Order: sequence, then structure tokens, then C-alpha cells
Amino acid sequence: MKFGDLQELLGDQAVFRVGTLLAGQEEPAHVRRQLARWVKAGKVVPLRRGLYVLAEPYAKKQPHPFILANEMRRASYVSMQSALAWYGCIPEYVPAITSVTTERPEEIENPKGRFIFRHIKRKLLWGMEQLEVTPSQVALVASPEKALLDLLYLVPHSDTEGYLDELRLDPGVRLSLDRLRVLATRTGSRKVVRAIRHLTRVWERTEEGEPV
Repeated sequence: MKFGDLQELLGDQAVFRVGTLLAGQEEPAHVRRQLARWVKAGKVVPLRRGLYVLAEPYAKKQPHPFILANEMRRASYVSMQSALAWYGCIPEYVPAITSVTTERPEEIENPKGRFIFRHIKRKLLWGMEQLEVTPSQVALVASPEKALLDLLYLVPHSDTEGYLDELRLDPGVRLSLDRLRVLATRTGSRKVVRAIRHLTRVWERTEEGEPV
């Protein structure tokens, strides 16, 4: 297979798995040697074992980092600080892409960035949706409320006032207190419920103009 054939095969999709190429008529050993040459030439970027993306000059469109995270772990969705920052709920820049998964936790660093996968119980695998993160690119991302609840659930001592204040959450941006109360109960975590109760008191005082 020539590199032009690969570009034609992928079309608008820049991310591909080695299995896509092995499904053809060429010998697997030849395909792997060709991949190694493309990586060395800077035409293809390895994301993890068996997963690649076309380098920027050779792809019609570069995938959003959330797309890459979804592809690196198919049984996952982007959540926690990454989703909260994308929605504008927290002011900080988040350098790593954090996702949650029912599979084992893992951290991956590659030329496209740092990707963190946190483990959650299967009973908490809800609250995500397919979102258009850039024009014509769709990724699986937690809702604003679920992103916050995942964060509170997974971070130790997240129900302390100090930790919650440091988040500098903006209650006026995408977060619904009513939904947070209902979904906090659904998690079955006393820590999460306590954290949402504290946030409720702070936000309600803020709305009434009282000092916090």
C-alpha cells in the first residue's frame, strides 16, 4: 500500500487502527514495515499500540483531542476537569484530557498530548452524550453535572470546603443545582451528596447577595 492509498482509504477520518490495513490483501509483515516507515518519515503519528493518526500536513482534518481520547479507550467518555473546562464551568486551562472508564485506569502520553483514564464502577456509567466538539466532529462527553459528580466521586476529600472553593465553579454556566441534587443521590456516595449540599449553600447565598 502506498501512502496515497492510505489517505484515500481514510477520507476525512485521520485516526485509524492497524487492523484496518491488515484487512486487505497485503501481508501483515509488509503492512507493519510500511507503518514503521511512515512513522519514521513523520507522516503517521502513533497514539498507542495499534492506533495511529495521520500527521497534520497529510490529514484533511485533525481530530479534536476528545476524539483521540475516545478512540484510545472506546469504553470511555471525557469527563472531570476536561469536560468542565470545555463547558466553561471552571476557569483553569486543563493540559491533560481526562476520561472515565469501567476498565483499568491508565495514563498515556504521545505526541498528541497526555491522556488520563480513571476507573469508575459500572453502575456510574451514565450521564454522557454525543456532542459536536468542533464542526462535524462528535465525541462522547459527560454532561456538565456528571463531569462535576465524577470529579467529586473520584478525588479524595473533594467534599471539603477548601477543595470546592479552589475549583472556582461558576454556577451560572451550564450547571443546574436541581439536576446536581438529583444526580448526586443517584451516585450513592455520601461524600458526593455532602459536596453538593455545600455548593448549594454557597451558590444560594451568592444569589441572595450574601458574603460567602
